[in-house]
Amino acid sequence: MLRKRFVVATASAAAGLALLSACSGGTEAAAPAVAPAAAVAGAGGNAPAAKGETKVAVAEAGDLGQVLVDKDGFTLYRFDKDSAKPPKSTCEGDCAKAWPPVLADGDVQIEGVDQALVGELTRADGQKQVTVGGWALYRYAKDVKAGETKGQGVGSTWYAANAKGGKAGQAAKEAPAEKKADGATKLVASNVDGIGPAIVDQEGFTLYMFTKDKKNKQPTCNGDCAKTWPPVLAEGDVQLEGIDAKLLGTVKRADGTTQVTVGGWAVYRYAKDTGAGEANGHGVGGTWFVIEPAGCKSTAPVKEKAAQSGNAAPKKEEGAPAAGGTEYGY
Repeated sequence: MLRKRFVVATASAAAGLALLSACSGGTEAAAPAVAPAAAVAGAGGNAPAAKGETKVAVAEAGDLGQVLVDKDGFTLYRFDKDSAKPPKSTCEGDCAKAWPPVLADGDVQIEGVDQALVGELTRADGQKQVTVGGWALYRYAKDVKAGETKGQGVGSTWYAANAKGGKAGQAAKEAPAEKKADGATKLVASNVDGIGPAIVDQEGFTLYMFTKDKKNKQPTCNGDCAKTWPPVLAEGDVQLEGIDAKLLGTVKRADGTTQVTVGGWAVYRYAKDTGAGEANGHGVGGTWFVIEPAGCKSTAPVKEKAAQSGNAAPKKEEGAPAAGGTEYGY
């Protein structure tokens, strides 16, 4: 049984999210300034939730407007791949490590939210997760202090939740026509941790360019190489978010399929990126790099392991693996 208390919380904050449309030299965009939600969550003279209890309150988060926060003032999020009717969470395993679910531990205190919108669902592991408007609530592990909203827009599927369980900020105004249609390819301008400006696909996976390719020419990564670096194919309408349409193009591959290009560079994913927001392929072999929204190579620092990958063995023919290696960083 949920014990629901209602207090209207108010706060003021400035600054918001900004899309980067030019090559930035690998610098990271600053996180949006957000009001200290921890101070807001207990507004109105109400005591904070006791240890072992769960609390969901409302706070202001700059341009995002009102967002839900927990008892410690951390922003709460919702996941587009979940469902609200019926309420269902699809974030399990490693996903739940990056996005810890808000569990109904002890008494659940609610402030500033219509009690009719508050509920809970049973997760696959049997635990109860709090819902608002039918949407399961989560925290983001990379929000390290109250008021941060680093999870906003991650993978174009994660958004801060508002008081009705909807998407906070501009995401709430997104028209259905702007969403990815079934079978379509979507490229999104994003900001990847440790990299900065980057293009991600509709699932939030980081995209790359190969410096052995040439602009507007047939890609050179084929065969086994293409298994490690799957090409982004132009399936259906290619949709863009935060990327200049003039930079979009296509090129025919050796197998007859059509690959998406940005700024003339063929675009790829990396098979060893197993989750949204990872960039394990950046700098591999000194030839694979994250591609920025402006269609250029990211100059973010390269990890030593990535820089060394693929350089130990002699080069083989294009599209084939180097002996003793599978990174295809020739």
